[in-house]
Amino acid sequence: MYRYLITRQVLSGQQYFICALFDENKKMVEVFPVPADSEPLLGNIYIGRVENVVANLNAAFVKISPSQTCYLPLEDLKHPIFTKKQSQKKQLCAGDELVVQVSREAQKTKEPSVTTNLSFDGRYAVVTSGNRKCSVSSKLSKELRLHYRERLEEQRSALKDCGVIIRTNASTADDEKVFAELEVLLREYRSLAAAAKHMTAYSILKEALPSYLKDLQDLPQSTLEQVVTDDREIFEKVCHFYGIGAECLTEGGSVPALRYEISTDTGILLRHYHDADYSLQALYGIRENLRAALSERVWLKSGAYLIIQPTEALTVIDVNTGKNVAKKDSQENFLRVNKDAAAEIARQLRLRNISGIILIDFINMTSGEAEQELLSYLRACLKSDPVPVQLVDITKLGLVELTRKKRRKPLRESLHSYQ
Repeated sequence: MYRYLITRQVLSGQQYFICALFDENKKMVEVFPVPADSEPLLGNIYIGRVENVVANLNAAFVKISPSQTCYLPLEDLKHPIFTKKQSQKKQLCAGDELVVQVSREAQKTKEPSVTTNLSFDGRYAVVTSGNRKCSVSSKLSKELRLHYRERLEEQRSALKDCGVIIRTNASTADDEKVFAELEVLLREYRSLAAAAKHMTAYSILKEALPSYLKDLQDLPQSTLEQVVTDDREIFEKVCHFYGIGAECLTEGGSVPALRYEISTDTGILLRHYHDADYSLQALYGIRENLRAALSERVWLKSGAYLIIQPTEALTVIDVNTGKNVAKKDSQENFLRVNKDAAAEIARQLRLRNISGIILIDFINMTSGEAEQELLSYLRACLKSDPVPVQLVDITKLGLVELTRKKRRKPLRESLHSYQ
């Protein structure tokens, strides 16, 4: 079970929201630092204006503000909502105005990406405007998947203008809650689509949730034990996110006292940490964890270590035996060290938010069976990552190839001034 921590931290003179996930051993699994004075664009919905269409890139460049240009892959142009169309003969042309949502943050020299497949996310369901299929999370039980597919099929006629995804978190709620939320999301989508026709270019139609709530929304709630923050304002927003009203935040008679712990209807404990003598950052070792997550070298319990080196094109990870001297030349020991490294690599990819192409140089093994056992173990370790990771194969040079989907900035970019 996990604990989700939200706090503010000053790093290199700049204040950040630190959103971090810890396991039961207080080991950091995931962390997203966001500058407190500049929330990211990710998830915001705008009326964008097409600057130009580049055929050889199969993409268009769309402005969402006078100073911000975004990249729109034309393959994402499904059921677009146009607010101004220059030519009915062309699918898309310069000067067109349409509704877009930021789907990926800016990375290095690349502009943010946008899509016309608008997504309205809830705790249990998602409504999409471009992808008009109805689907159910594969992580739900077979019985629940069948049940929700039947329910969605019953409502198919009312869902012709959109798609629906039933999320994994639907396992923690009953039908009434799931479909009540779905109705709210449908109204929000249709209201936004209708209002957009009367808005001008660069208008923002919907702001995404604060990053700490969006990350919380995307977490599998069945694996979450606590949400902890040392900020009262954030605590109250988290309570509101879970449907807990302001009247529940105090207790007592004529002089009400603040409540510092509240349980949700699904059993998640929400805590406002308020110990003046020992900070939340110190309790969870935020600074130490961040420094470790930015370090090139990662030590393993076996005495071996990893070297993680990001480059412009890909990330290279090297596994070294280091201080491991037990049966140093034994193939059995090499397999054990490699499996230890595989588990830590899976954790580091998620923790550092490493994406794109990844090459891993494990300790060489002479047995083909041992190599396959290592690959199977690595695949199993990668399954806990919420971001899609594909294990490709072992190259002729003995390097393991992975790809991990790009969604947000890697940690080293988010905290470049702290390294």
